[in-house]
Amino acid sequence: MGGIRAAIAGATCLALAIGAFFIANFAAAERLEAQAASAAARGTHMGVGSCAGSTCHGRNEADGEVVRQDELWRWQEESTPGGAHSRAFRVLGEPRSLAIGKKLGIGDPRSAAMCLGCHSTPAAAKGPRFQVNDGVSCEACHGAASGWLSSHYATGTSHARNVSQGMIPLENAQARAGVCLDCHLGNDAPGQFVNHRIMAAGHPRISFELDLFSTLTQHHDEDADYRQRKGKTNSMRMWAVGQAIALERSLSLFGKPGLGTEGVFPEFYFFDCHSCHRRIYDEEDARPTALANPGRPIPTGMPPYNDENMIMLSAAVRIAAPGLAQQYESQARAFHAAMAQGRGPAVEAANRLRQTAMALADQFSRSDFTRAQTFSIMEAIASEAISPRYTDYEGSVQAVMAVDTLLSGLVNQGQVSGGAATSLRAQINQAYAAVAEPNGYKPLEFRRALGGAVRTIRSLQ
Repeated sequence: MGGIRAAIAGATCLALAIGAFFIANFAAAERLEAQAASAAARGTHMGVGSCAGSTCHGRNEADGEVVRQDELWRWQEESTPGGAHSRAFRVLGEPRSLAIGKKLGIGDPRSAAMCLGCHSTPAAAKGPRFQVNDGVSCEACHGAASGWLSSHYATGTSHARNVSQGMIPLENAQARAGVCLDCHLGNDAPGQFVNHRIMAAGHPRISFELDLFSTLTQHHDEDADYRQRKGKTNSMRMWAVGQAIALERSLSLFGKPGLGTEGVFPEFYFFDCHSCHRRIYDEEDARPTALANPGRPIPTGMPPYNDENMIMLSAAVRIAAPGLAQQYESQARAFHAAMAQGRGPAVEAANRLRQTAMALADQFSRSDFTRAQTFSIMEAIASEAISPRYTDYEGSVQAVMAVDTLLSGLVNQGQVSGGAATSLRAQINQAYAAVAEPNGYKPLEFRRALGGAVRTIRSLQ
């Protein structure tokens, strides 16, 4: 879309054709995300017990002929991040959660709709084995099982058939992002939006990157059978699509009157936490702690929209969707500028940028993300063109997760050896250390750490 406004003659026809193309792509991508996001709530949720047989997913050892069959054990494993979903409900009974519930005036979080939307499995219809205290269970991600449970284990069945009967195709990056972001970024469904009041009461800030978090909770092996049925996961594609869908989701929620505002104030969830939560100095020789950000044309002292995903897409669009780069960058800057004009202009600008984000998700979904492209994106993330935009904590965290994810993707694809990647891990760990403590975050030190990673990235190419 960007850069395609050619000569005045024929501009109307050209604009209509291009507009129709992207509107169609946007609508198709939006439908896919909506279908994936709502599938988990459709049908009857049969409960974890329906998956727990020793001939299904309840074994203690991964010795199944087709799949591991110890998936439930891995889902429950206390010692790894993979057990986070099964622990989600139990967390609500811990002292921190009980204190949050008291501050919010919602009583016991274990029975509060505000919490159960993400700490349990939202289910409109529940089978006899469904239990709220199972936490974020199988069907929270794979969809209500009543339609596909029997075909799922039937002889001669196919993944395509299961999907046709309601299983969510999580191998599809857009579908996976739609499901994961419901809780890991937010949704307008009951209990799936962690607003600023909830965070102020003590809830952790929301931080998410699709491929990295998917890897941490993965409970399957991508063997030959998996690849035959679902295809091989491209982590670089998953990362890029995840960034685009995250931006689309954020802008979509921002545009909703019931979520974008809180009383007379805007909903502070959408702003970069670190831009306000800084130390205050009143001395006459005090120096401002904020740094100018070239990506945000906003007045000095105005809280900026959390643009962590916008920054990542600025790196990806140049390499993987150059035809949309000018359009994207122009709309991103226009959105920030519109925030200073009022809610009406900001929502209009958000909707334009949102459509471009969905067009990017659609284009990224069809991209192979070659070795050369991935290295170029990694280098762009820490380049002189983008690194000045790392003025706040959220964007810097997203940057180091991106470099980590993309490097791991190259290793998993066999495009970089594990030994070669080791040389970059030291720099990545330095960058992680620079964002380990939000209150100790120093933008210039982070940029230096990321710059060291870039030099090593170049040597690997």
